[in-house]
Amino acid sequence: MNGPEIHIEFAPELGLFVPPARRAGATPAATDGSSTLGHVVESLGVPLTEVGALVVDGTEVPFSHIPAAGESVRVRAVERPQRVPGAPLRFLLDVHLGTLARRLRLLGVDAAYESTDIGDPALAARSAAERRVLLSRDRGLLHRRELWAGGFVYSTRPDDQLRDVLGRFAPELKPWTRCTACNGLLAEATKEQVADRLEGGTERSYDVFAQCGDCGRAYWKGAHHDRLETVVERALTEFGT
Repeated sequence: MNGPEIHIEFAPELGLFVPPARRAGATPAATDGSSTLGHVVESLGVPLTEVGALVVDGTEVPFSHIPAAGESVRVRAVERPQRVPGAPLRFLLDVHLGTLARRLRLLGVDAAYESTDIGDPALAARSAAERRVLLSRDRGLLHRRELWAGGFVYSTRPDDQLRDVLGRFAPELKPWTRCTACNGLLAEATKEQVADRLEGGTERSYDVFAQCGDCGRAYWKGAHHDRLETVVERALTEFGT
């Protein structure tokens, strides 16, 4: 880019996406005189999914603003909680976020998940077709224009990933209402309805069951329930409505 030079400053939260030299205050950036400010920000490494507002010389401008020479630009991070247009709030997670998907489902959050790598174009197209917020740690994927909405998952640790998503998007929590395997809705079931899915010990030891309306999987308060209950209680304590 050999056009007008601007000065651009990124919010500290966006430092992960830009070179170290751009993490401390305003730095010069050349533009081509025709590209939008949103394009300039993306070209410097920041997905627009992570940008809350663009402020030029003290005034908020749209991503479509064409920067002029000498402008001072501040790039803010998304506000939390972030409001996503449309309802209900639904998510789509890429192949690397299986544990996060299961935990969101455990909390009753609609979280579709691709267990195989179907490719960036297909993920972006599904996000748009189903109006789902795409969650990913793939920065390139979050640059795709087709996305309905997206969010970068900042941590590699499932506990921190869950807190990040719940804090950022504030989805409604309805624990124990979704299948952690397929995302379908659960309904109460009798022992007789799920008997063919139970081993003898389980059938003798438990009387309360639920079943997924989509895949038919049966659920009961088994050996792992206390661990899952801890995840649920922690989430409700910090993010429950």
